[in-house]
Amino acid sequence: MPRFYIPHTPLTHALLKLPDAAAHHAARVLRLSVGDRVTLFDGSGQEWLASIHYIDKRDVEVGVEACLSVSRESPLAVTLVQGISSGDRMDYTLQKAVELGVARIQPLACARSVVKLAGERADKRRSHWQNLVIAACEQCGRNVVPEVAAVNTLPGWLAGPPAQPLRIMFAPDAAATLHTLAKPEAGVEILAGPEGGFNADEYRLAGEAGFIPVRLGPRVLRTETAAVAALSAMQVLWGDF
Repeated sequence: MPRFYIPHTPLTHALLKLPDAAAHHAARVLRLSVGDRVTLFDGSGQEWLASIHYIDKRDVEVGVEACLSVSRESPLAVTLVQGISSGDRMDYTLQKAVELGVARIQPLACARSVVKLAGERADKRRSHWQNLVIAACEQCGRNVVPEVAAVNTLPGWLAGPPAQPLRIMFAPDAAATLHTLAKPEAGVEILAGPEGGFNADEYRLAGEAGFIPVRLGPRVLRTETAAVAALSAMQVLWGDF
């Protein structure tokens, strides 16, 4: 059943119009018709069954039929702190991280990031990433939309309080692996570098902030692979795989 995100909570038995992007997808891409069933969600954790009452090329009106409390969230709350990579690499990482259950995303402008973002450009890119996250939730069935935080630097982000007690950073020469770590009692923060990895100062700052260096096997993983591989492994070890 097609799923659509709406930015406000639906009312059961009410009629409502789908947002423009959702209406376009329903009418022009999926080619839905009057009477077709759809699922709506607003990011709060619930979903609503609905059916199409009216549809044309631009507008779609649905009737909300029932509210369901359906949880597809991982029991492992992971914050992905990701060094910004260029182009499709960052998009791929965030999309797959959402599918793998990440709870929150913090983009970092790092010393070796190829893409330099600041000001209005950073705000636009964050908006793009948040929309990508919403689309990933539509696809994978999640009813809670992870937040993409404002772009920050590593020193700026580390100045805030740690959100989770277990903090992991990826380092190809580290002695520890995920298997050597005890199952976390609460959430996890994972720190992944950009294309060129972190420089010595960034590794030092992360270590001083309590991040444990962890290697992901004997091979060096690309920036778009590292977080995805780690999230998959953590879901097997500690999550819902």
